[in-house]
Amino acid sequence: MRHLSESAESTDPLADLSIDYVEMYVEDVDAAAAHWTDRYAFTVVGTSTSAEHRGITVRHGRITLVLTQATSELHPASAYVMTHGDGVADIALRTADPAAAFHAALARGAVAHRHPQPRTHDRPAVPGSLRGFGDLVHTLVRRDPGEGAGLPAGHVPMKSAGTGSDSGAEQPHAVGLLELDHVAVCLPAGDLDAMVAYYRDALGFRFVFEEHIVVGTQAMESKVVQSRSGTVTLTLIEPDTSAATGQIDEFLKGHQGAGVQHLAFSSRDAVGSVRALSERGVSFLRTPSSYYDLLGRRVALGEERLADLRSTHVLADEDHDGRLFQIFTASTHPRKTLFFEVIERQGAATFGSANIKALYEAVELERTKQRGFDQR
Repeated sequence: MRHLSESAESTDPLADLSIDYVEMYVEDVDAAAAHWTDRYAFTVVGTSTSAEHRGITVRHGRITLVLTQATSELHPASAYVMTHGDGVADIALRTADPAAAFHAALARGAVAHRHPQPRTHDRPAVPGSLRGFGDLVHTLVRRDPGEGAGLPAGHVPMKSAGTGSDSGAEQPHAVGLLELDHVAVCLPAGDLDAMVAYYRDALGFRFVFEEHIVVGTQAMESKVVQSRSGTVTLTLIEPDTSAATGQIDEFLKGHQGAGVQHLAFSSRDAVGSVRALSERGVSFLRTPSSYYDLLGRRVALGEERLADLRSTHVLADEDHDGRLFQIFTASTHPRKTLFFEVIERQGAATFGSANIKALYEAVELERTKQRGFDQR
């Protein structure tokens, strides 16, 4: 029976889905690129220009971000930025056979955003894309198994970055970010279960984790879905309407609907990454000292390690498989709707129940401080 299951998995065109790149629609592509290169040590590896847009692709480790600015109201980035401000518009998924994956997903209930179009003598091929949550889409990108990072369709590689498929991926970076660990998504109340079902049924994801998070008088429900390849992880969050309104409600109001709240970047050394990023001007949320006074009772840590965590405000937790260390950046988004995370996994496969609450308590503390500042 297991042999049959493995055989079915190997022939399923949705079984190999993984993240190829994340596209962000931005108001000013040059400023956005400078932010990622200056603050996060990304490298510009490609550019794209048309009558309707300008695009810059930046990369750090195996993380590829596509930054797109509309230069015409005809480009979808124009309406997106007016509605949401800068934000994540596309989580592109790589697969060996995007056409087969597209049609398999449609047969299972996925909603098409754009049908694939073959290449003609006067037009390049157009990849197909599927609807995700809110107005986010998933473009399906062809990559052969084992192929390194490439560029999105229409992007020209930078000469300094080389022309190989792995250009930029192996360059040493002092801040030590590796790849995209997970994407956190805020959903309107009542949408969580339907969205979990959509990713499970239409894209073959697995439901792997859930958590009820209480922060003061507010609360939220979180469920995690993951691709069968194990490389695409979405943390889906909705507010608990039985509690007071809070930060998830504020995201939904500021973003004007469902969307990506944060991108989590993995690191082999979270403390080292935080120190390096801080030196480059990245600000992180601060954790109350009392957290570290109690941390040693939950997780066996040496005094030096505990001191490193306290000085950088990195949180620690563990599950049955190992430990993890993580921290949120302070949001620099004008609407305070988007921020980022650094996470180090030492075997841990989940998110650490105690950490999730502590992380969102740090967000709440920052939100309260900002509200007080705005009222001055």
